[in-house]
Amino acid sequence: MNIASLALPSGSEWGALVIAYLIGAIPFGYLFARMKGVDIRAIGSGNIGATNTGRALGKPLGFLAFLLDFAKGYVPVFFIAPHFAGPSTAMSLMVLSGAAAVVGHCWPVYLGFKGGKGVASGCGAVIALDPSIFTVGGVVFVLMVLGVGYMSLASIAMTVTFPIAAWYGGAESEVVIGCAAFAVLVIWRHRSNLVRLFAGLEPRWHKK
Repeated sequence: MNIASLALPSGSEWGALVIAYLIGAIPFGYLFARMKGVDIRAIGSGNIGATNTGRALGKPLGFLAFLLDFAKGYVPVFFIAPHFAGPSTAMSLMVLSGAAAVVGHCWPVYLGFKGGKGVASGCGAVIALDPSIFTVGGVVFVLMVLGVGYMSLASIAMTVTFPIAAWYGGAESEVVIGCAAFAVLVIWRHRSNLVRLFAGLEPRWHKK
């Protein structure tokens, strides 16, 4: 298995990636905060994702932001990519469309390329590719949240589980590669959280 397993897009397939990126770039957390008259980037961690939205605006809006960010990854993979891809490139384009949506969330053109960490959007892409992979990672996530209470650590543990579950479950090589790349991105995007975690300054999702 190597990176060559991913077929490069051609012709109209590039359109699927552009659409996926533009969908992924929609900053729902930022928009919800603006509706409340505040800038989410100036509150809490400054992140536009669902976790900071929940802390700043309350858990109901945080959960809604999560669902919409999740859909940003799911829709391009499950609905859009199959309409652009040929039979031999379908899986590659689905994986790349999920990646484009995550890139859009992390670096949205609408906000000067400063966005969230891509966890929810990436999860949406993963479940569209293979629900069983997401199920295994989701169990790890829930156990980590309930056990230690750190959303950042739970997100990292979940995404690291994805490529392991994909490989062990016999998923196609494109899916394993995509999950591995997603895990690396999530770890890198959470590097400031890891610094705070080791310093004992990372906030918990819940208080005992």
